[in-house]
Amino acid sequence: MIKFKEGNLRIPRWNRRVFMVAGGTTAYRKRFPEYKLEELVMIAFKNMLEDNDLKLDPLEVKGLINYAAYGEFADHFQDQLLCEAKVHDYLGLDPLYNMGIKTGGATGGSTVLNAAMAVASGYANVALAAGWERMDEVDTRTGNFYISTAACKDFETRLGRIYSSYYGPMANRFAWAFNVSETTRAKIAIKNHLYACSSPYAQQPGKYTVEDILNSPVSAYPLRFLECCAMSVGAACALLCDEETAYRLTDRPCELFICGGTHTLRVADRRPMEVPLLPHETPEMYKNLYGKEGARYPGFESFLAARFAASLVYRTAGIQNPIEDLDLVELHDAFTISDLQTYGDIGLRPYGQEADYIESGDAYHTNPNTGKPGKCPSNLSGGLIGTMHAVGATGIFQAAECLLQLQQKYDRFHGDPRIWKKWGKEKPSDWTSLQIPETSRQALWVSHAGVGSHVTVGILRKGW
Repeated sequence: MIKFKEGNLRIPRWNRRVFMVAGGTTAYRKRFPEYKLEELVMIAFKNMLEDNDLKLDPLEVKGLINYAAYGEFADHFQDQLLCEAKVHDYLGLDPLYNMGIKTGGATGGSTVLNAAMAVASGYANVALAAGWERMDEVDTRTGNFYISTAACKDFETRLGRIYSSYYGPMANRFAWAFNVSETTRAKIAIKNHLYACSSPYAQQPGKYTVEDILNSPVSAYPLRFLECCAMSVGAACALLCDEETAYRLTDRPCELFICGGTHTLRVADRRPMEVPLLPHETPEMYKNLYGKEGARYPGFESFLAARFAASLVYRTAGIQNPIEDLDLVELHDAFTISDLQTYGDIGLRPYGQEADYIESGDAYHTNPNTGKPGKCPSNLSGGLIGTMHAVGATGIFQAAECLLQLQQKYDRFHGDPRIWKKWGKEKPSDWTSLQIPETSRQALWVSHAGVGSHVTVGILRKGW
């Protein structure tokens, strides 16, 4: 059994406050043959510098950057080792120091964490976090195999060679442990595909019914294709600053808090432990969590890395109860089941009651049960299922979506017909704004790797 010592549970403390001031992104597609990788990153970089109402000229802002963190899942996809050096040169940032980050599916979030630590430590006043993935230079089968090797190649990879085969058993186990219907998973897919219909950046928008989801082809039982994220191509950027520079650049910076956790690659080898409690939880809540022989925490049902990261960041940011204190969450819905599992890990619901977050309507922009705003809507970007999983970019894209929502810029970045046209699309006649209320103050995102090997949880808080 895992037992923590006092030092293991130390709450991170930064030497300086860190703020996020701007984000930029490309659209996301299955293929992007018209652009080289470094050109895609440049597009996201230019959008970040030019489209965020920063007070200084883009070249002046670029001239403030003194560190860059770059995220990329795998060199394999574009057959270029040290790709971050090539991108850094193309952006015109040499000889500033840069560092490449690789933590599987959590790469984007880890990149933000690395850039934040550079600012918090004083190494940099302004740090760039940029990430990308180029999955279209290999065939889909090869790409799926590359991704599957982010599990343990000695055990899991040889059994599946595709990530849905890792999450399928987890979905079955979760349903067994907590009596969750597959209809609940289908509702997650419906919501996230639907919200992607409002985004010009989305790869997999769609309007579906429960029957559509459950009748779609099976990827790995019980997960259907419409419950799975897509292999994507695209890039995203975020700009992090110390407090003085943040207010020099914008009147609407957001303070950043971010922490991470890890766990072994081999799910079956995960040792049991007592549930690490979040600030609003008590030991009594989990005395009879499973009530079934053979069940244990975290087992196949939960992601300890996510719970650990959430526990640290809530205490760092002073979050007492996430469902009450947060106004938006962007979760790592690589599969509907990973989304569902995370509701308990980050405390949107107690463990064992995750399904209620969807069924109650709290997860929606507009609660389908009441017609009123959802209590804490999730994945208004469309998430990974609806919009993208260009792995190195994903956690950065999620952070940028949280930022623009808090800055009240959703309509500008998603509703402008010129942006739709730029990416070869036409704005839908029934386009719907998913802007959260102006009174909203805090947003959270989860960047998640493998079957929970690495996770970062980030929080943005209005700085005005």
